[in-house]
Formats: sequence, C-alpha cells, structure tokens
Amino acid sequence: MRLLFYIFFFTASCCFSQQVAILKYKGGGDWYANPTSLPNLINFTNSNSKATISKNVATINSDDEDIFNYPIVFVTGHGNIFFSNDDINNLRSYLMSGGFMHISDNYGFDKYIRRELKKLFPELELKEIPSNHPIFHQTFNFQNGIPKIHEHDKNPPKAFGLFYNGRLIVFYDYESDLSDGWEDQSVHNNPKEVREKALKMGANIIEYAFNN
Repeated sequence: MRLLFYIFFFTASCCFSQQVAILKYKGGGDWYANPTSLPNLINFTNSNSKATISKNVATINSDDEDIFNYPIVFVTGHGNIFFSNDDINNLRSYLMSGGFMHISDNYGFDKYIRRELKKLFPELELKEIPSNHPIFHQTFNFQNGIPKIHEHDKNPPKAFGLFYNGRLIVFYDYESDLSDGWEDQSVHNNPKEVREKALKMGANIIEYAFNN
C-alpha cells in the first residue's frame, strides 16, 4: 500500500492537489491553535503569487497515509506533542520522499517538539538555517533571515531545520511565532507591517515547499 503512495508522490510532486494540511498530533497539545492563521496565509499567498491553493485546509493525523497527498503540513501548539511508532514510520516516509513540515513554536512547545524530532530523525541534528538559504529568498526577500513577529522572552528569532540528503525537510521557527502573525489582526493586535512580514515569510515557506 505505502509503495503506491511513494509512486504517486514522486510522479505527481509537480502537480499536487494544491492543498495544505495541519497535523493533528497526540500528546495533549493544542494542535488546533491559531485557527485563522492558515486561511489568511493561503489567501495572501494566492493573491501575491501564481499559487492556486485550496482554501480548504485539511486536517491529517500523524499516522495517516493520506499525508502523502499534501506537499506541506503545518504543526503548531503550546503544549505536549507525542509521536507513536506508527506516527514516526509514516512521517519519516513522508519527509524522506519529498514532503515538507513547517513547525511554529506557539510558546511552550520547544522542549516537546525537539524531543519528538529526535525520535523522528535520531541521525539528524537541528541546524540553524543561514539567512542566505533559498527559503528566505523566494517571492519575498528576507536578507536577515526569519523576522521577529510575536514577543515572548525577548530572545532573537531563530529558524532551525532538519536536512535530509542536503534537502530542507523541516522548517522550525522559534521565538518568532510566524503563525501568530498570520492570524486575524484583532487576535493579537499586531501592526500591519508586522503581519505583512509574517505573511510574506509564510508565503516563501509554501513556495519553497511546493517547488523543492
């Protein structure tokens, strides 16, 4: 069964269903946080690029083989996240065969997601992504790397990644909170220019995921 998904993934990678998904994970964390963020990001991306992404955001379980239908899955939350063995096998296969994961630390998520990423890829190390990486230079240019969006601990924003055979497969924004910046303006009362930075960086992430 999974071989059929691999075949589909590789032969159809340039013509996905133009839909993105959010990962529903175990552990008790609020995987459903920031409900307005992805619809806003999709609208912005479609309006500012040639993308025609579906406005319907899919929800996918960590162990669901349907994940292979989506070029990018988004992960966020404030609390615990846990990957079972079935989750790990499924997510590893997805990422190693061309999938992409964006993780946004919504505060309080860091220690849990780092633990689970190590379970997912014990052979890989999270590395800080340099500002000259192509993900920062898609439709929009971020010469200094990831922007600061939402303040938590007055620490500088960081972008970390997992690289498999030289390809970036996981993008993790830390002390930036991009997904907060994608939400409706009334949620966090972020200034327009801050929200625009977040949306532009998010559009870059989608563009990179769809094309690499």
